[in-house]
Amino acid sequence: MRWPHSVCTRVALALLLFLQLTNIAVAEPPSRAQTLAAIKSAARYFRGTHALHGGCVYHYSLDTQQRWGEGPAGESLVWVEPPSTPSVGLAMLRAFRATGDKFYLDAARETAGAMVNGQMATGGWPRAFDIAGRMRGEPFSGARDRTEGRSSLDDGQTQTAIRFMARADQAFGFADKPVHDASRRALAALLTAQFPNGAFPQVWSGPVEPHPVVPAGYPDYDWRTEHRVKEYWDLYTLNDNVCGYAAQALAAAHEVYGEPDYEAALRKLGDFLILAQMPAPQRGWAQQYNYQMRPVWARAFEPPAIASDETQEAIETLLLIHRVTGDDKYLAPIPAALDYLESSVLPDGRLSRYYELRTNRPLYMQRNGRQYTLTYNDDRLPSHYAWKIPSRLESLRKKHERAASGDGPPQPNPAALAERARRVIGELDDQGRWVSVNSGGRHKGQPEFAAGERYVSSGAFCENIGVLCDYLQAM
Repeated sequence: MRWPHSVCTRVALALLLFLQLTNIAVAEPPSRAQTLAAIKSAARYFRGTHALHGGCVYHYSLDTQQRWGEGPAGESLVWVEPPSTPSVGLAMLRAFRATGDKFYLDAARETAGAMVNGQMATGGWPRAFDIAGRMRGEPFSGARDRTEGRSSLDDGQTQTAIRFMARADQAFGFADKPVHDASRRALAALLTAQFPNGAFPQVWSGPVEPHPVVPAGYPDYDWRTEHRVKEYWDLYTLNDNVCGYAAQALAAAHEVYGEPDYEAALRKLGDFLILAQMPAPQRGWAQQYNYQMRPVWARAFEPPAIASDETQEAIETLLLIHRVTGDDKYLAPIPAALDYLESSVLPDGRLSRYYELRTNRPLYMQRNGRQYTLTYNDDRLPSHYAWKIPSRLESLRKKHERAASGDGPPQPNPAALAERARRVIGELDDQGRWVSVNSGGRHKGQPEFAAGERYVSSGAFCENIGVLCDYLQAM
């Protein structure tokens, strides 16, 4: 039987109205109660299932039987390099500030205890440490590296630990003596690891040796073959965002403790970045400099060159230092650096990780076993390194324009915050997990996940807790 046209029309309109109302209901912003419940569910699961006496790694299998840091992690090994132990601690502190719930403060205290246990005699932290001693009730890690190893600034290891420990010290009212002492000890050591020109090495084992303060310049020798230094980690380092993470740590210390030494160190770091900007026409930065301020080799696949990733990070760092100090001199290097990068963008819109000194030709590597060879060709690139990176120029220009005009960071869009919170809450499963799925991209620590493999990520936990706290505090 065929329905009359008028009936079909009424049915269609009613169905359309139903769908519209259903869509409105589905898209309703999460309530405060829903948001609080999601944060608690995720934090309770992560703390109870994955945090090992407060310590964490990067990734976990869904059955909790496997843990990964840089490769498989032993049953008592915990990671410092973000996003791991101190990052999770910062997320718990963030949740405490947003909710006032002591559950998160207690979780952060467990993490701070783990970090006290892993602190090295040199004042900082390594990439990872064994927490077996803490599991036995010992105050410090018994690993030999604690007394004989080097504190590391690589990939934000010690810097993120300092940020967390200082924030935790503040949250505990400066009354938790082991945490307070560890935070101040780490900051004192960090200041002794800063060179007179404001730079930092990648690692340190004691106060650094002073060297003359000079501006950056091009090598006057064959940089392809000469002046390779085995201990490149002792030199002035931008690689792996050493400067950006150091700036964050010093800014947090200045805010928490209010002492002039930390702002002075932050300014010195900004002064180094001004000195380290290469001369025209390549107004970017290199990954590593020797004590004569010439770009130098680091690892076998990291040549002296203008490094686009480090250049974008240097710009971000200068913006941060300007935001803390209010000194416009830290904005001065940025326009020339942005113009240089703009002129260097590849046809596909990305940036080459390296640009050859003086010629500005995109520079790559080819690999044969352990041997690396410089090349201008990008057709056989080793898969373990990011040889081309996304351009962040549009975002960086906007940030610079706002800073130069005296405007603060843009206010978050309430509708966008609500949508992100709704998505994050919707992705939380009934156990309180945000489950990640391997889609074939690069992962922190480069674990050998199978295609489609599902796992729990510390990074996703920290990011999603941040989203929900942002939303909660904007309500």
